[in-house]
Amino acid sequence: MATDFEGKKIAVIGGTSGIGFKTAEDVIAVGGSAVIVGRPGRKLDDAVASLSGSGSAWSIAADLTDWDQVVEAQKQLAENHSDTTLLVNSAGLVRLATFVDHQLADYDSYHDLNRATFFLTQTVVRGMIAGGQGGAIVNVGAMWAHQALAATPSSAFSMAKAGLHALTHNLAIELAGEGIRVNAVAPAVTDTPHFDWLPADQREATLQQMAGLHPLGRVGTAQDLASAITFLLSPASSWITGAILNVDGGVMAGRN
Repeated sequence: MATDFEGKKIAVIGGTSGIGFKTAEDVIAVGGSAVIVGRPGRKLDDAVASLSGSGSAWSIAADLTDWDQVVEAQKQLAENHSDTTLLVNSAGLVRLATFVDHQLADYDSYHDLNRATFFLTQTVVRGMIAGGQGGAIVNVGAMWAHQALAATPSSAFSMAKAGLHALTHNLAIELAGEGIRVNAVAPAVTDTPHFDWLPADQREATLQQMAGLHPLGRVGTAQDLASAITFLLSPASSWITGAILNVDGGVMAGRN
């Protein structure tokens, strides 16, 4: 797979850390370039600076819950990066709460992210179609869109990710004739910055406790997901579209 991304440009929506960043890093390492769309601030700047040490990387600063900033990001993608042929939608947030405790702001945040994902994807796809070279898209969904866990009440999160899975199926059918493949990965518990809001000792204890839910005996890593995503982006998966790939340590096969 070492030459599969030579000269290819990937856009990563939500690529400042975790799964999205690692995917961009892997693509750049084998000759690609990356556009990182993320919240304005040092985290975005540091991510692009780090990626630029290995190849070409650009930033587009946008708070994806702010529609005006999403529109500006669309403009920058269309004007400066219409040659993008790879797209990863990895923007996300996790706010665990029971159904009766969820607030409107929580719900709106999830669906603002889905709205941004929908229309940023539309912008990139228009460029892919105009370029006539096809393309590949991978959405980062979630195991929770398939399977609820009592230990992690996630009704709003699950609802949003289920919508992303449905979008994956629909775009796979609509875009197949343009040579654009659309797939998704569905991770279970993964060690990413989503857990950084916890104190360090509590964070480690939480991940260790959750490891036991997975038949393979551990939580996932950003690299576990990035490896699956780069496979789905690469020519090695050229006859795969509309798939939701469970990258979950075996949770969907059966929980411990």
